[in-house]
Amino acid sequence: MTLEQIITLAVLVGVVAALIADKMRADVVALTGAAILLVTGAVRPSEVQGAFASPAILTLASLFVIAHALELSGLLDKAIEKAVVLCRRTGAAGLWGLISLSGVGSAFLNNTPIVVVAAPVIRDVAKSIGLDPRRFLMPLSYVAVLGGCCTLIGTSTNLLVDDMARSSGQAPFGIFEVTPVGLAMALAGGLYLMLFTGRLVRSGGPSAEPQTADDTDRPSAIERRAVSHVDLTGDSLEDTRVYAAVHPFRPGVAMVSVAVFIGVIAFAALDLVPIAAASFAGAILLILLRVISPDEAYSGLRPEILLLIAGMVVIGIAMEQTGLAAEATGWMVASVDGVGPLVALILLYGVTLLLTELLSNATVAVLLTPVAVALAESLAVSPRPFLVTIMMAASAAFATPFGYQTNVLVYQMGGYRYTDFVRVGLPLNLLTWAVAVIAIHNFFPF
Repeated sequence: MTLEQIITLAVLVGVVAALIADKMRADVVALTGAAILLVTGAVRPSEVQGAFASPAILTLASLFVIAHALELSGLLDKAIEKAVVLCRRTGAAGLWGLISLSGVGSAFLNNTPIVVVAAPVIRDVAKSIGLDPRRFLMPLSYVAVLGGCCTLIGTSTNLLVDDMARSSGQAPFGIFEVTPVGLAMALAGGLYLMLFTGRLVRSGGPSAEPQTADDTDRPSAIERRAVSHVDLTGDSLEDTRVYAAVHPFRPGVAMVSVAVFIGVIAFAALDLVPIAAASFAGAILLILLRVISPDEAYSGLRPEILLLIAGMVVIGIAMEQTGLAAEATGWMVASVDGVGPLVALILLYGVTLLLTELLSNATVAVLLTPVAVALAESLAVSPRPFLVTIMMAASAAFATPFGYQTNVLVYQMGGYRYTDFVRVGLPLNLLTWAVAVIAIHNFFPF
């Protein structure tokens, strides 16, 4: 191994170990690794600049601004208000309807504010009609994650895989190209959660009644938005206190924000302009129309997630430039020598799923996207199904409460045990694994 490969491998091992230990914020870990690679010469400044200017970063930042404008308009709070009235009339069916709407919203918006706003409402409404909130809070988080798998912009993982695939010479994904696979997973997962969550959680015995600030601070469920800060990895970096405020409903602002958002989706879906250009133009248009001020736009950027992705992209570039990725990929390709593409795809999903339970989504995407492309090329088949496999498996990991921030939010609020997530999430992992493989094989032929 060359000196640059040794340095890159040492940084990669250190970053992975730090993420598993979870003693330091994931964005700080990733940026520290990028800084070491830059100082030691494993990557050049121009390559680091390219990582921070990637289309995935621009798209995600712009979508964060648009989503923040929707939040400030009070539209989300108004929708929750109406949902509370419906849930009190329809009981469990209304709660499942609210969970389903949260999943639909997560296909286009950051799922963290959706879960932060909906979780206290679901908990309080369930209590008021005599139902166990634990039957609904865990499905809320899981459905939000599954909803994010349904579009290219539903999760930063999809955008990052798309960005890295384009760097490898692959054609960009359309905004709804992965929808058939994500929708199949979401429908199968949602049905499983509706039928089995209650009995699986009950089988573990009663949990202690959770004590949170929401139980004492304010009397109304609509007003209870503050959730204690948690500092985790991957997409779970954000301080949820940024969603604590209740925003008054402003119909005009909401209408313009929704119109701009629909316009961004339409322009990208029709391939009129790239998604990065459409979302960036939409964010700037909202500022020019004074729907959101520049300061408000900056506050909605979520720099923790953007910097985490940029830092991990730098590590990925170092692996590529030093040849470390090629050597690792060669070893992994040799290990599946002789198997067919379908078996290789199944194994790739399993490896991705396992790593996602331990590491951040961005880390897994950076590590395995080049492997997916090389594996497909070694089998002389299209890389498309293997890239979709990375997208789905790097997000749809449910067996622990710590892989995604929304899981931690409901874990605390619902008073779950760790084993509750294993009991409900592990079968969900296996179910979505099987459904994803079948759907990918049908919609993305080799």
